[in-house]
Amino acid sequence: MRKRGLAVVVALVLAATPVMGTLQSNLVVKADQQTNTNLLANGNFNSGLSDWDYFTAEGGKGSVASSNGKLVATVSENGTENYSMQVYHEGFQMYKGGVYELSFEISSSVARDVDYRIQLNGGDYRGYYDGRVKTNSTTQKVDVKFTMKEENDIVPRLCFNIGNCGASLPSHQVTLDNVELKLLDGSQINYTSNEKKEQDININQVGYRTADQKQAIFRGSNVGKSFSVVNTATNKTVYTGTVSASKNSSIANETNYIGDFSSVTAPGTYKITATGLADSYEFTISDDVYTDAFTDLMRFFYLQRCEEIPSSLGGDFAHGECHTTKARILGTNEYIDTTGGWHDAGDYGRYVVATSKAVTDILLAYQDNKDIFTDNTNIPESGNGQADVLDELKGQFEWMLKMQNKNNGGVYHKVTCADFPSYVSADKEKAELIVCPISITATADFAACMALSYDTYKTTDATFAKTCLDAAKKAWSYLSTNSSGGFTNPSGINTGEYGDRNDSDERYFAAAALYYATGESTYHEAFKNMVNQGVKVGSDWATVGEYGNVLYLKSKNQDASTKSKIESKILSEASDFLRVSQNEPYGISTGNNFIWGSNMVVADNAKLLMDAYNISGKSEYKTAAIEHVNYIFGKNPMGMSYVTGYGTVSPKNPHHRPSMVAGKAIKGAMVGGPDSALEDSIAKAYVSNAAPAKCYVDHSESYSTNEVDIYWNSAIVIALAQTGLVGKASQSTVPSTEPSVKPSETPSTEPSIVPSETPSTEPSVVPSETPSTEPSTVPSVKPSQPAGNTNGIKVTHTVSGSDSTNQVYQIQNSGSSAIDLSKLVITYKFTKNDSKNMVLWCDNAAAQLNVAPYYASISSGVKTSVTKSGSEFTVKISFAEAFSLAPNAGYVQLQTRLTNEDWSSVSGLKETGMQVTYGGTEI
Repeated sequence: MRKRGLAVVVALVLAATPVMGTLQSNLVVKADQQTNTNLLANGNFNSGLSDWDYFTAEGGKGSVASSNGKLVATVSENGTENYSMQVYHEGFQMYKGGVYELSFEISSSVARDVDYRIQLNGGDYRGYYDGRVKTNSTTQKVDVKFTMKEENDIVPRLCFNIGNCGASLPSHQVTLDNVELKLLDGSQINYTSNEKKEQDININQVGYRTADQKQAIFRGSNVGKSFSVVNTATNKTVYTGTVSASKNSSIANETNYIGDFSSVTAPGTYKITATGLADSYEFTISDDVYTDAFTDLMRFFYLQRCEEIPSSLGGDFAHGECHTTKARILGTNEYIDTTGGWHDAGDYGRYVVATSKAVTDILLAYQDNKDIFTDNTNIPESGNGQADVLDELKGQFEWMLKMQNKNNGGVYHKVTCADFPSYVSADKEKAELIVCPISITATADFAACMALSYDTYKTTDATFAKTCLDAAKKAWSYLSTNSSGGFTNPSGINTGEYGDRNDSDERYFAAAALYYATGESTYHEAFKNMVNQGVKVGSDWATVGEYGNVLYLKSKNQDASTKSKIESKILSEASDFLRVSQNEPYGISTGNNFIWGSNMVVADNAKLLMDAYNISGKSEYKTAAIEHVNYIFGKNPMGMSYVTGYGTVSPKNPHHRPSMVAGKAIKGAMVGGPDSALEDSIAKAYVSNAAPAKCYVDHSESYSTNEVDIYWNSAIVIALAQTGLVGKASQSTVPSTEPSVKPSETPSTEPSIVPSETPSTEPSVVPSETPSTEPSTVPSVKPSQPAGNTNGIKVTHTVSGSDSTNQVYQIQNSGSSAIDLSKLVITYKFTKNDSKNMVLWCDNAAAQLNVAPYYASISSGVKTSVTKSGSEFTVKISFAEAFSLAPNAGYVQLQTRLTNEDWSSVSGLKETGMQVTYGGTEI
């Protein structure tokens, strides 16, 4: 994405107008738009199709190619709308009052009309300029001038609609070249938009239970020494507390201060005030503070059903019957019934692997917390005598059964149309339904879910339960006779891929679930063998090992060695999460790794922390898990609740077709959250310079940060359930023993270890996985002896777990003068159980300082190597660039990872020595 004179001042939640997605820019442009210069990148197509794209919808079919320096669009089928095929360009800006000239050369192999427009890229998609040109085989130049009368728009779209033009046409080609947009006169443009100030004090905007830890996060240059908690009903101060020392937040690239007010326990509505800062948003203290949110988070699933939603139950989100035609199995003339299920996300596709995560989360939440699931959530089955969640889930299992091939037991990956629909309600998507091929990942997930379904319904609906178990066993048979194989979208299918090249964790999940449900030795032996190859973790749609772990720990007749390995792995992962969250003011464990769906990662990590709490009984795990939930509901760098309809500020413009059609956000949906990879044009335009946790835009076209999804909602559902936040309050979650980092203290010098395994679209055996054929003990963080303290230089080396390949080096300077890191060399030696060559890399290197600039990345200046001599390996770390570390100014921290070259498991890693030299002299 090219930017011309555009600079993001701060990541902001954008204010919505009454029309959903019609947004005002909260950015400041530092340089005016140049006149008489093409504002469109690659308008002459000299770089092929770079910066240009197209889509088909509503029956349109076609393709786009570059030929002889021109864009050539082949229209195979016209579809029903003019935009049934659209060629478009984004990445430019339009400013109110500007006089612009749009010109292009166009021809068509058949006589036809082509509509072109520059439009708002969201909301009602109204045009800033609309035109139509009659084309034929003769190239003509179109040249129009117009004044931009709407408000500034930094993310518009230039469209050429080459779908239906009112006439039936054969397959044909439309050719474009020399597309230019120029500013002729910018004298009336006001380039500065209103900049929204960040919230000074961030809290959970929904609130807190009476006995839970309660913390506010302060930021800015005016933070004082104290803060107050004010009852908003009486306007009286009920508590005055002390603000902690400053603490750096790498995820937000800011300096924060923490105010703890856990001693405020009286139910009521409150706000936080501090001299020189704007008041916090209001919040509630009550033991049932999450009841309504939990109900709506669960009711979201009903509104995602692929069936008629009557207005009496759906309100603005009602729609008629949808997707009722039989679906064609791709590559055949066979059609099957695929009715039912949940629409996955912002689109109307139904995907087995996505549904599997969602139903597993919800079932596990239900199994352990039956009393919080009621029979009165206003769905069609409410009042039938069983919890609504069982009715909701049964519908999904019935749909999943339809996705199984009845002959061989394999499970089809998904059912969608060939392309995403336009922004219409579900009953208006009329294109052909296509069933994509069987995949191992879908089959294994299906086997696991059907086993869970059997266990859930065997006492209330034995016939249905047996059907599910039989289907699970048939899927397992398919897995037993079919080798590993991932899934990628077949040619011509452009909907969500859910591609996954590693099915080992899905097989692991299936074996554990079948053993949990049946107790049969076949599945037990299979699972134990897999555990011996390495304990799997993860609770994303692509990495599902943790579900297998939890189910095994719930099973009867556990093998002691297998149980020990699983528990050790969970505690090791949770220990990493705990350390990171305690060193991060906002209390989460992601580090700087904000991926597509980062809010799901936060919620999933909360669940794993609760798994560790259930194993160890240590309250700090539960406290950390609840802080992850607090982040979701407002205690985050964006200062907003990420659940629609809850909190003072929550998303108004999710990428969710039902919400876009209704013109309002569905209530009770958790959006994906910050994505530092900036994977859509809106995010690239608005937050390209933002800190990782601020790479979020409340815009309906920001699908990489603001979409909703069934398995994102399920992640926060299970997090709320397993932390005990829904329903009656249990015992206090303020740790009975002080955590390693107290809220009022400055950050510990103990280095944090970024969690090594986060959800990924391409799961693999990561270096930190601790596969061992022998049960491991509960891991601990083991620092090596400091390597000297000559001239004030101190280097500390830390590893996580007995055989961990995650290693952290921390460098401090307590001397009287600055040190030059380019003169520092760290040598670390070790042995291990095998002789395989290894690779080493540095995940992150940064200065964590207590003076400005407080945080500085130096990853690009780190050099690493690992060599072998006999049975001993030597790691060498040095710095290619000079970096001066002043005395007592903080520390430099390097997070490194080791792995075997073939990515096989590492075990028995044992340190044999460590040396640090400065300027060639050992210290």
